[in-house]
Amino acid sequence: MKTILVLGAGSVAEPLVRHLLDHDYEVTVASRTLSKAEALVGDHGRGTAIAFDIAEDGAELGEWVGRADLAVSLLPYIYHVQVAQACVRHRTPLLTTSYVSEEMAALDADAQEAGVILLNELGLDPGIDHMSAMRIIDRTHEAGGQVRAFRSFCGGLPAPEANDNPLGYKFSWSPRGVVLAGRNDARYLENGRIVEVPSERLFAAHTVTLVEGLGDYEAYPNRDSLPYGERYGIPEAETIYRGTLRNLGWCDVMLKLNQLGYFGLDPRDDLPEKTFRDVMAGLIQKDETTDLRRDVAAYLNLSPSSGVMMAMEWLGLLAAGPVPDETTLLDVLAHQMLEKMAYGEGERDMVMLVHQFSLNVGGREEAVTSTMIDFGDPDGDTAMARTVGLPAAVGARMILEGEIDVRGVHIPVLPEIYEPILSELEVLGVSFEERVV
Repeated sequence: MKTILVLGAGSVAEPLVRHLLDHDYEVTVASRTLSKAEALVGDHGRGTAIAFDIAEDGAELGEWVGRADLAVSLLPYIYHVQVAQACVRHRTPLLTTSYVSEEMAALDADAQEAGVILLNELGLDPGIDHMSAMRIIDRTHEAGGQVRAFRSFCGGLPAPEANDNPLGYKFSWSPRGVVLAGRNDARYLENGRIVEVPSERLFAAHTVTLVEGLGDYEAYPNRDSLPYGERYGIPEAETIYRGTLRNLGWCDVMLKLNQLGYFGLDPRDDLPEKTFRDVMAGLIQKDETTDLRRDVAAYLNLSPSSGVMMAMEWLGLLAAGPVPDETTLLDVLAHQMLEKMAYGEGERDMVMLVHQFSLNVGGREEAVTSTMIDFGDPDGDTAMARTVGLPAAVGARMILEGEIDVRGVHIPVLPEIYEPILSELEVLGVSFEERVV
């Protein structure tokens, strides 16, 4: 019986671990917090939980990797290369759901020589987005066609009935990463022209896009879209855009929070000694104020009754309460968001992934839309956990069963990788609906 080592026991691990245990593998879950690993394996006879902190116990990593037939790293991305190096030494295949770093890509030759695959970006975004896009791209090229434009949008949001706060967003995990992503610059290709978006204007660059069956959503650019011309093999495309979906109103609020300085990472030891009101007054350079809401609105060139000001007040950023024990403004904001924007009992989340293609096939122009919508189960897995964890679980199975038989560092853009995984995901209820105009 083959053994899989799962490193990390975070929010997306449960459907992955359960799927692998249900398919007769021995699964060892290693987590810094032993209780989390124990909760994942339960009393399953083929499940083992161990306490393992890669930052403290890195010397033991090779021992655990060497015992496994395959490793899945759900650790923070900064540790993936360390795990990959151990996998190469012990000739153990590796799977991650994270983007390929330069250091990971540099292991390609070593992995090929060791005869193992280091398969990355096999989650939702990145992951399902790659595979579903490549299925249409390869099909178009096989028919002698060309991709004129490619736009892709992905978002994890509360389901419509749970969308009940001014920001239209909720967290089932730490919001720090979501806020950090707002500090990124972005680039995309539009009608042959490169568009550069600095981080301070990221949320100002949003557009509104229709998701069939659900309505209008805001979309803003997701980091650098330009490399996908090469990764997806579409040098002919004049438009390449990857964006993030949010409910209407999110971008305006985040834009103004950034302008105020709430995305800042500079250490400030004075923060825990202040109130939110004190912090906000300092950000707008007001030593004294009798109407903070009015003064903040004026500083941001907004109406005091605007939706943005309502959202800031709802978050508690104008209140007289004490600031949490954090040392950066970004962490203060993330703390407040988690306090105010967590999912309630019985609420479900939703994942949306939409591809929009402009194609030329046989001299005929076609507009193709491919849409995946997945809802969480209030009594089971979240949609985010399903759509990140299941692709990784299916990919792990198919590597061990020989259905995926390639070597080196990869992302799932090859037909021999994405075709069997997409087929299995459809059986599991994760599928796309295509519309041709």
